[in-house]
Amino acid sequence: MDRSIQIDTFTRFTQVSRETINSLIKYEKMLINGNKNLNLIGKSTINNIWIRHFLDSAQVIDFINKNDNNVLDIGTGAGLPGIVLAILLKDRNISAKINLIEKSRKKVKFLKQVSMRLQLDINIINENIFETKNDLDYDLIITRAFKPLKIFLPLIHKKTKNFKKIFIFLGKTGNNELIQASKNWNIEYKQRKSITSDDSIFVEINKLEKK
Repeated sequence: MDRSIQIDTFTRFTQVSRETINSLIKYEKMLINGNKNLNLIGKSTINNIWIRHFLDSAQVIDFINKNDNNVLDIGTGAGLPGIVLAILLKDRNISAKINLIEKSRKKVKFLKQVSMRLQLDINIINENIFETKNDLDYDLIITRAFKPLKIFLPLIHKKTKNFKKIFIFLGKTGNNELIQASKNWNIEYKQRKSITSDDSIFVEINKLEKK
């Protein structure tokens, strides 16, 4: 898809200002340049950043509100979806604090450069989520392209407390992962079809208990 059409599609879906689009254009350029030395995004997706990464990330923005004080993006990598959400929240004047956790020091350096360039009020944590000793005390937890449910759910159950919602982006194996997970977990969730891929879904978990 032509880049200008991608940007138009993104703008129609998100209804953001021109200033916000300009911030995303700067982020796009940093992703492309950074990807030359870092594995930030798949090379096959470089010409489809606005749909494959930006619009895909933006799908959860309507589920973040003024009562969500702290949002955590686990395994953020290049800042997806966390950076995109921080930009969109700024556009909507929602003051929820975006926290990004990433184990790679090189990617953390990149994230800090993006944050500084775009003047984003975000918290970047250089930690391995599996090794951190701290509880994940956040209102909203989001993860995209991180780990399969069989690995992610035990981690969340062990580390989190008092979460309101968890959003998980799942690919074509998502439905099967949910079926398998339901054998070991009582999960209260809502499932939504991705607007960017017929093979993908994103799941909103409201309650998670071990069977």
